Parts: sequence; C-alpha cells; structure tokens
Amino acid sequence: MLTTIVAAVVVLGGLIFFHELGHFLVARALGMGVSTFSLGFGPKLLTCKRGKTEYALSLVPLGGYVALVGEGEGEDAEVPDGFTKEECFSFRPAWQRLLVVAAGPLFNILLAWLLCWIMAYGWGLGLLLPHVGKVEAGSPAAVAGLLPGDTILRINGAPVAEWQDMAEAINNSGGAPLQLMISRPRASAAGGIGVTDLSGVVSKDARLLQVTVTPRLAVRKTIFGEEEKAWLVGITASGNVRRVELGFLQAANEGLAQTGRLLDLTWQSFVKLAQRVIPADQVGGPIMIAQMVGQQAEQGLVGLLGLAALISINLGVLNLLPVPVLDGGQILFFLLEIVFRRPIPMPIQTWAMRFGVALLAMLMIFATYNDIVRLLRGWGWIGGGA
Repeated sequence: MLTTIVAAVVVLGGLIFFHELGHFLVARALGMGVSTFSLGFGPKLLTCKRGKTEYALSLVPLGGYVALVGEGEGEDAEVPDGFTKEECFSFRPAWQRLLVVAAGPLFNILLAWLLCWIMAYGWGLGLLLPHVGKVEAGSPAAVAGLLPGDTILRINGAPVAEWQDMAEAINNSGGAPLQLMISRPRASAAGGIGVTDLSGVVSKDARLLQVTVTPRLAVRKTIFGEEEKAWLVGITASGNVRRVELGFLQAANEGLAQTGRLLDLTWQSFVKLAQRVIPADQVGGPIMIAQMVGQQAEQGLVGLLGLAALISINLGVLNLLPVPVLDGGQILFFLLEIVFRRPIPMPIQTWAMRFGVALLAMLMIFATYNDIVRLLRGWGWIGGGA
C-alpha cells in the first residue's frame, strides 16, 4: 500500500508538474509575468522570490500550478503591483496566449518522448522473437507439422527477425501457401506431414526443417475487443524477447517512434470510447491509475517508466480536446479570435467554462464510481455480473 501511494504521488505529481512547467517556461520566454510558480498545492511550506516571481513548495505534492499575471480577466484586467501592462497575459496577442496554453499538453508529450528515450537507451529495444509457444489443434500450423518450441527463420526465403515480421507476412499472404524454414530442438519429434529435414545444423541442439503452411481466414479480436478477419495459421508466441542495445541517438529515434505509437493508441482509445466500442465501465479515474502505478512499481522501474509515458500521453491528448476549461477549449477560443480578429465575448466564454466544469465534474464522478465498483468487486463485496 505504501509503495502504491508513494509511486502514485511521484508519477502523477511529476506529470502534472511537468505540464505546468510547460506553461511557465513559454510564458517567461514570451516575457509574460508570472506571480507564482508552485510545486504542489495548498498551504505553502517554503517560498523563494526571484525577480517578480514567487517560487513555492506547497503541502499537497500532486502537481503544481502557475499563476500568470492577468490570466482569465479579459481586456479589463487590472495590472498587479510590480508588473506592467505588457506583462499581462490578457493583453498579449492571441497567438502568444495560444502558445502558452498549448505548451502544457505538448510538454506532456515531450516528457513521454524523454521517458521512452530513457527506456530505449537504458534497457534496449525488446524484440518479440518468432518462437512458437502454442499450436492450436486442427489449425493450419498443426496440419503442417509445426510444434511448440519451433523458431521461424524464413518465410518464402525472406528472413524473419521478429514475431511482427512473421505475423505481417502471414496476414499479407492472401491465403497462398507459405514455405517456412524453421529451427527445431533435436529433442522434439519430427511431427506432421510435409516436414522436410534440410539436414542443416543451426546449433548442436537444433536442426533445420522446412514446412508448407496454408493460412486460413479467421476472426480475431483487436486490442480494443473488436472482431476482425485476418489470415492466420493458429500459433501463439512463446513470449521470448531479445534485447538489442541502442546508441544514444538510436535510442532517441526509437523513443520518438514509440511516442508516436502511444499517441496513436491513445487517440484510437478516445475514438473507440466515443463509438462505444470500449464499454463505458472501463473508464477509470485516479484510483485505477494509482493501482496501475503501484503494480508497475512493484514489478520494476522500466514498467513504471512505460506506464508514466502512457499516462503523460493521455494527459496531453485529453487536455487538447476542445472542451471549455481544458487547454484545448482555450486554444479553440484563441483560434477563433485569430480568425475573426476579435476576442470571444466574455459572457460566452463564461457560460462555456461553466459547461466545461460541469462536464468534467460529471466525468470525474463517473470514473470514480467505476473505480469504487471495481474495488468492491475485487474485495468480493458485490457480484461481478453475468
């Protein structure tokens, strides 16, 4: 429990703080005034004033906040003592205000890239090897003679480096027969009709064989639970992974690619949730996030960093949604101001903000309700449903 609490505070607090740091750095780079930049919320424990900005360490360590001079006060904003009109957020051009607001979500995406970079450099690139873990009875693979423990080396003469290469080759076959060159432990039986011993020696414990397998069109489930048709042969991976060490710049490039994949996954998740492909009861809130962070913290640092990167991406994408009260809603207002060359009237902004607050509050209540129901089911206090 203590590990879960500490890990959740560090991860969630760090992600929110980095988000606010983005707002702060861009505001200062544009010469805007910042009255307070706090690490944490609530009563201030330590304060230090440098220039016109007060830097604070506050009691509740879940994130932080940036108090921009004149933020949210419109053209009637009063200039605080010690600051000039030019430093006020409200008096700045719309494009500058847009950059400051957009910096928070973009810094979350930047943080995800840095975390993926660290993982790629520190732990290398993990490649799922084309090792057969299980062969489905009666499947094309079983008919062809494939056995658990086999390693697919080539498909139609093309080398296979990882499981994904093999899966794509099978799915792109269109059902045409495939020639598979495999490595099989010598302790395994020859197995199946059509297995050809090539009398090649892979190692002292394995021999080289060739099989012909014809993929079958079947239905499988995607990561979101949707059913799709694909050409399959009926094998699953053993889970063996090969680690490939990467140089500093190679790791940066791989981290960027991984960040792109996480962005795509996160966006698809939002779309699938809106399409009701993902059930609404799968939406989780702070309790579920804390549980996930605690579980990864117990399993090791690399898993915790990966989860932090994913949560950071989710936080960034969520804040970019065009919902009033979120950064994306403010960005929409600024874009409209740039297009129409006049600010959105304050009454409209005020009502939109109220709507956004109500929507966000309902979402948080719903997510927390789901969290509590999952906890009660886990403890056996309520049934799990049919």
